[in-house]
Amino acid sequence: MSPEDIEVVELAQALVRRPSRAGIDDHGPVLAVLQDWLGAHDLPCRSLYDDEGRPVALLVEVAGARPGPWWALDACVDTAPYGDEGAWSFPPDCGDVVDGWLRGRGAADSKLAAAMFCRIAAELRTRAEELSGGLAVLLDADEHTGGFGGARAYLADAAAVRPAGVMIGYPGPDEVVVGGRGLWRATIAVHAESGHSGSRRTAPGAVSRAARLVQLLEEAEIPGAEGEFPLPPKLTVTSCHGGEGFSVVPGLCELGVDIRTTPTFDARAAEHLVHTAAAELDRRLPGPPPTVITQVASWPPYRLAEDQQPAAALLAAATTEGLTVRAKTAGPSNIGNLLAAEGIPATAGFGVRYEGLHGVDEQACLADLPTIHTVYRQAVLRLLAPRRGAGSGANSHNGAADKNLTDSRE
Repeated sequence: MSPEDIEVVELAQALVRRPSRAGIDDHGPVLAVLQDWLGAHDLPCRSLYDDEGRPVALLVEVAGARPGPWWALDACVDTAPYGDEGAWSFPPDCGDVVDGWLRGRGAADSKLAAAMFCRIAAELRTRAEELSGGLAVLLDADEHTGGFGGARAYLADAAAVRPAGVMIGYPGPDEVVVGGRGLWRATIAVHAESGHSGSRRTAPGAVSRAARLVQLLEEAEIPGAEGEFPLPPKLTVTSCHGGEGFSVVPGLCELGVDIRTTPTFDARAAEHLVHTAAAELDRRLPGPPPTVITQVASWPPYRLAEDQQPAAALLAAATTEGLTVRAKTAGPSNIGNLLAAEGIPATAGFGVRYEGLHGVDEQACLADLPTIHTVYRQAVLRLLAPRRGAGSGANSHNGAADKNLTDSRE
């Protein structure tokens, strides 16, 4: 392992040893570790804040000497919870290396990638005169909440150059994730007349009406995979809350519905399906007020072509390093969906082997690090290579000349 990779591991260990569970831990300490490392390597960074003024990310920017598009590397430094700590065979925040594996929560998702991306930024800073455009490294401390506060703050930051594409450092060496299903989520309020469960009334309560609605939703016709998008849409009833005791007929029951969408079954189709099922419920089993549907979130599906940047650069660099990887469209949604809604192409996964992701005994395989590090470095260098006909001179940080760039392919 090279001195650079050893430095990556040491930084990742320090990050794992700073618990940063989403919604549980203060993420100030983990961001402080990054700030100290970046400062020691003369890499300026700045904090990004959410709407309430809380720091949710660090942003590192390396400007090339020539004009060109900017690209971004993104890795989260907050983590999933520990779960049952008694089930772990080592402390979740140990950050030690045993038999070539970095152990602890966040080792795989995605503190090792964050450390590697910091090292790449340091390497590129010494080569800025050779580069066109620039590189941003987003170290996101609000990813596992599902709010993606770091990414949102980055996109909303008027001082940041809007990236032509983003590579997200989720782990796994066999696939480059180039797409994902979208989602449409809603809560559904099902009403009924409340009363005493021992009364003579025969009208169904809200829980019974909700159960019938679940049946209607799950019986609804949903198409299979179509066209070039390889996954079908999927509907899941994810929550059911209603009732207060044995003697009361419930007057309200609330359902949560998650529909994973595709280009041929999009958010509009998902919304129509749910409204149709609710209307059918109200026709068959009328309630006092109609069923109320409240949309919670909607993200579009996306899929990059394999010759579209930044997927093309990452796939090409992996092939050059002798890896056999495939382009994958993921079933779960990810930050790539958020970026797709902003018109920004993204890859959302390529990294080291791992175990225990979001489970017990999370760990990341360090034997893979040198190759993964090289692949990302070479991919970034491909993207930042001087373009044919580009002039020299200092690159304008405001990126005004690049904001209208619509084709960032090599």
